[in-house]
Amino acid sequence: MLNFSRQRIDKVIAQEKLYSLRAIKSPQSSKILARWLMVIGIIFFIILFVPWQQNVRGTGNVTAFNPENRPQTIEAIIAGRIQHWHVREGEYVEKGDTIITLTEVREKYFDPQLLNRLQEQITAKESSLMAKDQKAKALSRQISALRDAMNNKIEQATNKLEAERIKFLNSENQFDRNKKLFEAGNIPLTKFQEIEYKFQGAQADYLSAKIELDRVEAEYMDKISKAESDRSNTQAEMFDTEAEIAKLRNELANMRIRNDQYQILAPQSGVVVKALKAGIGETIKEGDAVCTIMPLVISDLAVEMYVKAMDVPLLSKDRKVRIVFDGWPALQFSGWPSVSVGTFGGEVKVIDYVNSRPGEFRILVVPDSQDEPWPKQLRVGSGTKGWVMLDDVPVWYEIWRQLNGFPPSLYAAPLDEVLERKQKKDAENYEQK
Repeated sequence: MLNFSRQRIDKVIAQEKLYSLRAIKSPQSSKILARWLMVIGIIFFIILFVPWQQNVRGTGNVTAFNPENRPQTIEAIIAGRIQHWHVREGEYVEKGDTIITLTEVREKYFDPQLLNRLQEQITAKESSLMAKDQKAKALSRQISALRDAMNNKIEQATNKLEAERIKFLNSENQFDRNKKLFEAGNIPLTKFQEIEYKFQGAQADYLSAKIELDRVEAEYMDKISKAESDRSNTQAEMFDTEAEIAKLRNELANMRIRNDQYQILAPQSGVVVKALKAGIGETIKEGDAVCTIMPLVISDLAVEMYVKAMDVPLLSKDRKVRIVFDGWPALQFSGWPSVSVGTFGGEVKVIDYVNSRPGEFRILVVPDSQDEPWPKQLRVGSGTKGWVMLDDVPVWYEIWRQLNGFPPSLYAAPLDEVLERKQKKDAENYEQK
């Protein structure tokens, strides 16, 4: 209605009484809804340009950063039968406390006096070695005496040979002179024959002296060779005995160590959280786990988180992380960590170079020293959810990225400290060459 006329009907009749006017009039609630929708649209448009911090999601559990503080499985070093349990589950033990006592199951080690038997064998072998050593020394002295006797005999035979040689030379000279005299007719035949007989006797004595010298040397060399052979055999027997003694000593040492393994001891102080073997008389093999022990106080709690393989290239050491622990209520706004409630801060400390699960890589997150401390009531194995915080982008970009399935974006490539150190070391080695 244009209301151009000065005779306005609305001054005569109220509009509320006219049905046609009431039907074409806009309801008040529609106006209010339109205003609200306009305000919400403006707010949503403004929010599209608000900074949104991208993140990488992951799940995991609480662990200890130092492997020594993680749950440790205690294994049996030797095979045996459980004789007695000295602890109960949930009981605190100190390092070196006895957890289980085992008994032997192999017939080779049944003898309770096995250590004494081995020691007796070693003592007997050592006595045998001493006797053989004395025999070898006696043979060495015998060889030395034979060499001295041989030298004396050879010297005597040499002196005798020299005397016979001189005697032979004199007889030869005398024979030559008398032969000339005989040929000249100055001496009779009988005298010449007598001189010739003496010459032949001197020659025979000289040859006998040479033969005697060779015989003496050969006789003593035979005796010396036999004594040296006996000494070599004795020394070989000594070496065999020494090898047997070393083997017995090794076996004795192994047996002493084995005897200590009948008591399974706690490798560190902690709480026995789970017994994997139960019952008296149960047989266990080498390497079988018997129980799990957990340190009572862990000062280096960390979160073992698993992220998708497609997100690993975006991560780097010292990236901030927001964590939600199971059992601690939290309200998390992944893109606005500053307004999150009940979450705790952390930093990426380790990124594995190989996948731990199919399609997932493990990272280790430690507490952020600049943030609120983690709860003291946390226990190893508690479940966690986490968000590794990346760079800031507008909300509209994040919505567009999510709708298109694109990965988060970074302004700079993540640094790999291990790779950088290796490249630096390779460069230094190249310069030195």
